[in-house]
Amino acid sequence: MNQYLLWFNCIMLAISSVGGPLVLRLYFIHGGKRLWLASWLETAGWPILIIPLSLSYFFKHRRFKNGQDEKPSKFFLITPFLFMASAFIGLLVGLDDYLYTYGVSLLPVSTSALIMSTHLAFTAGFALFLVKQKFTSYSVNAVILLTVGAILLGLHSNGDRPVHESNKDYYLGFLITIGASVLGGLLLPLVELMYRKSKHTITYSLVIEVQIVISVFATLFCTVGMLVNNDFKVIRREAKEFELGETKYYVVLVASSIIWQMCYLGTIGVIFCSTSLLAGVISAVILPVIEILAVIFYHESFKAEKGIALFLSLWGFVSYFYPELKASWKPKKQCLEPEGALAVVSQSN
Repeated sequence: MNQYLLWFNCIMLAISSVGGPLVLRLYFIHGGKRLWLASWLETAGWPILIIPLSLSYFFKHRRFKNGQDEKPSKFFLITPFLFMASAFIGLLVGLDDYLYTYGVSLLPVSTSALIMSTHLAFTAGFALFLVKQKFTSYSVNAVILLTVGAILLGLHSNGDRPVHESNKDYYLGFLITIGASVLGGLLLPLVELMYRKSKHTITYSLVIEVQIVISVFATLFCTVGMLVNNDFKVIRREAKEFELGETKYYVVLVASSIIWQMCYLGTIGVIFCSTSLLAGVISAVILPVIEILAVIFYHESFKAEKGIALFLSLWGFVSYFYPELKASWKPKKQCLEPEGALAVVSQSN
């Protein structure tokens, strides 16, 4: 059952990681202009997480009735510390969603995906200071490769920027997406630090509860932005002016919300069933798929500079993960216990 659950979450994570950026870009290229609305959709589908949370509670009580587990002490497992920390991280996620959405609205999908790949380098840097993660020659090499790839994309604006978009907007989108990548690189070490400080046993149910709190506060952050920007008042008008039609406009909104939550849930599931390394590897593997589909469906250019940047990004990914992959190939009795909150999650329950 655990193996089937792992495969299911791997497939869900891969599909949603590809579909999320493509659907978001579809909204913008066919007339969508509401940045806060698009950002709001990335976490507004959090009620979907109630389904796996309810299933987790159901199976927990079922194991108790069968004498396989202790009686649950309380319905909700999240502690006040985890709630407050998750709320703070949720606000940062909301800001990151807005920066990412703003960047996608100005850049081709293939370009924004490549730029966002640099978040691994920032993750390594923040992890060094927050959770005392050690740097290796492999991680340093990854930082250099990913940075060079991003700089190469920034210099290549004329043959890559969308039609009718100025160089100023292109560079603005580039810088904003880099900002989203930096903030995204901060979030994972913050989550790891949160779990280390909590000194609480990490279970699948607790992880989902934390994710719900993060999504709720991220959604609230974007909701405030929508209210200030009067997005709720213009949704109906924007739907009527959408190039694909009013019905498809709402389909795009709903699909975007569901796909992004699939991404969150798939990530949690892969980490729980296996390791955070596998979740990262899957995200790295789908990067070329996003590139290819963006060229096919949106007719984006794919010239030599972008090909070189893609190669450098993939090389950086491989370099970043190689030490952990090498360790995972060794017999289990020779491997050290993985460190960090996400590793604890993968071994819980």
